[in-house]
Amino acid sequence: MSKEMVTALANLEKEKGIKQSVVIEALEAALVSAYKRNYGQAQNVEVEFNERKGDIHVYAVKKVVEEVEDDQLQVSLADALQINRAYELDDEIRFEVTPKNFGRIAAQTAKQVIMQRVREAEREVIYEKYSQYLDEMVTGEVARRDNRYVYVDLGGVEAVMSKQDQIPGEQYEPHDHIKVYVTKVEYSGRGPQIFVSRSHEGLLKRLFEQEIPEIYDGTVEIMSVAREAGDRAKVAVRSNNPDIDAVGTCVGPRGQRIQTIVNELHGENMDVIEWEDDDAEFISNALNPAEVIDVLFNEEENSCIVIVPDYQLSLAIGKRGQNARLAAKLTNYKIDIKSETDAAEFVEEDDDEEVADSATEIESSADESTVDENVLESESNDDSDEE
Repeated sequence: MSKEMVTALANLEKEKGIKQSVVIEALEAALVSAYKRNYGQAQNVEVEFNERKGDIHVYAVKKVVEEVEDDQLQVSLADALQINRAYELDDEIRFEVTPKNFGRIAAQTAKQVIMQRVREAEREVIYEKYSQYLDEMVTGEVARRDNRYVYVDLGGVEAVMSKQDQIPGEQYEPHDHIKVYVTKVEYSGRGPQIFVSRSHEGLLKRLFEQEIPEIYDGTVEIMSVAREAGDRAKVAVRSNNPDIDAVGTCVGPRGQRIQTIVNELHGENMDVIEWEDDDAEFISNALNPAEVIDVLFNEEENSCIVIVPDYQLSLAIGKRGQNARLAAKLTNYKIDIKSETDAAEFVEEDDDEEVADSATEIESSADESTVDENVLESESNDDSDEE
C-alpha cells in the first residue's frame, strides 16, 4: 500500500461524497477477515491503516495473564514486564504480525471494499433522490415488461409497475414515455426499489395540478377523488375564491383542460363535481347526471337512501353499478338508491310498522290500567273487611 491509496480515498470522498473514515473503517474490518482467511489465524487481530502514509499493519492482541493457557491469545505477566514494566494483569498488548506478502492481499481487499462502498453510496444517493419523489408524478420510459411487472426507466434507475398499478387495456411498449405516480420507495439488500402506478388516485390529482394552475396555487382545491382506472373517475372540487367557478375552471374553455387529462389517461371518462359542505347536496352532486329528489340519512351506519325519479333509476345506478359505486367512494357514505315508487312503498311499510308499534303500546297501556283498577278494587275490599 502507498500514498496512492490515500489519494484514491481523497478523490473518492470528493467525487462520490463517501467519507474516508467510512471507507477506512470498512477496509480495516475486511483486512482482518482476509488475514484470518489467508493465514489460518483465529486469534484476536487488529488492522491499522495509516491515513498519512497509506501503510497497513496487522497486530495480534494478547491478554496479560499469570499463567498462559493459549499462547495465541495470552502472554505471561513475566514476558509482559520484560516489554514494559508498567504492564499489569488483564492488560492487552499488541504484537505486530504483518506478513511480508500482505500488501498484495491488502490491495485486492481494498479494491473490493472500495467498489462495494461506491455501489452502496450510489444506491443511497438514488434512494435519497427518489424518496423525495414519493407521492409525486414523474415521467419515465418503458424499458421492458414481463409477467409480473412493467419496468420503467426514470433516468438512471429502474422502477417497477405491478399489474394492479397498470391501467386495464393500456399497452406499454419499450421506449414509450409515460407519466407515473411514485407509491413506494424501499431500500433492500439489492439496493433501492421504486414502485410506480398509473391506476393510483394520486396520479389523477397530480395531473389536475399540472394542467390547472388554479389547483396548483390553491385557488381551487381537490377535496375527494374516486377512480376506476381506465374507465371512469369522479373528482370533487371547491373554490376558495367566490369569484371563481371550481368546476368550470377544471373543465376549461370548451373542455380543453379536462380533455388533456383524459387524453393522458387514454380516454378515461372524467366527472368534475362541486363539493358541498351539506352532505345531502354533495351526494346529489356526486350522483350526476341523475336527478335526486331526496336523501334520507342513517347517521349510525353512515349510510343513506337516495330517492330518484323512476325513469332515472338506472342512470343513477350506472352501468354495472359504477355511478353509485363511485359516488359512495367519493362521499364516504353507503348509498342505497331507490326509485320514487319503491321509496313510497318503503315509507308506507315504515308507517305501518310505526302504527303497529303504537297500537301495541296503547294495548299494553290499557292492560296496565286494568291491572291498576283490579289492584284498587282489591285494596277497597280489604279495607271493608277490616271495618
